[in-house]
Amino acid sequence: MNLHHWIQLFIDQVNQTTLWEWLAVLFGVTEVLLAKVNNIWLYPTGIAGTFIGIYILLIAGLYAESALNVYYLVMSVYGWYHWIKKRNGPPVKITWSTRTEWTITLLIVFAGWPVLYVILKNFTTSNVPVWDAWVASTAWAGMWLLAKRKLENWILLNVSNLFAIPLLCYKNLIMFSALTLFLFIVAFFGFFEWLAIWRKEKAAENTLITQ
Repeated sequence: MNLHHWIQLFIDQVNQTTLWEWLAVLFGVTEVLLAKVNNIWLYPTGIAGTFIGIYILLIAGLYAESALNVYYLVMSVYGWYHWIKKRNGPPVKITWSTRTEWTITLLIVFAGWPVLYVILKNFTTSNVPVWDAWVASTAWAGMWLLAKRKLENWILLNVSNLFAIPLLCYKNLIMFSALTLFLFIVAFFGFFEWLAIWRKEKAAENTLITQ
């Protein structure tokens, strides 16, 4: 297949994208941009996009990713409440994961993966149970690390994103795939931004110690 064929295939898939998919992607991009400028409207925007995403993923037969979006929904509601109640409190510092936290992370991934696979294989009509379960388990681990403000969260989230991109293409969710690619890029730069913050805070702590 030549480049022209791939471009035409992409255009055809974009033309087949439903209004709900466009809305979910629009809300997803808006949420990320609002999060970047630390705006509280990221939460209602994210909640709206997640509701639509759950519906679309269920229709596509991506049950583990749909369940993952339910988790995102719960965390968005919690985050919105937490922001309103304690928005002026001191932020949790960015740190590297401890050995114990790495153990928990790996357990979430490598215990969650087969458990999700068994559920998808035996109780759903999924035709990609292994792939879907892997994307969900790595994202669960990444979200757990993100909640604890651990640098490695970006790595786990991008492992999930890397596998989710072709999975969504396979399910003809081309706009969701494009959104995930966007999130992959954001997470890549997010890691280095957090690393810079960690180094700055570490340098400040060392300065205080030596004074």
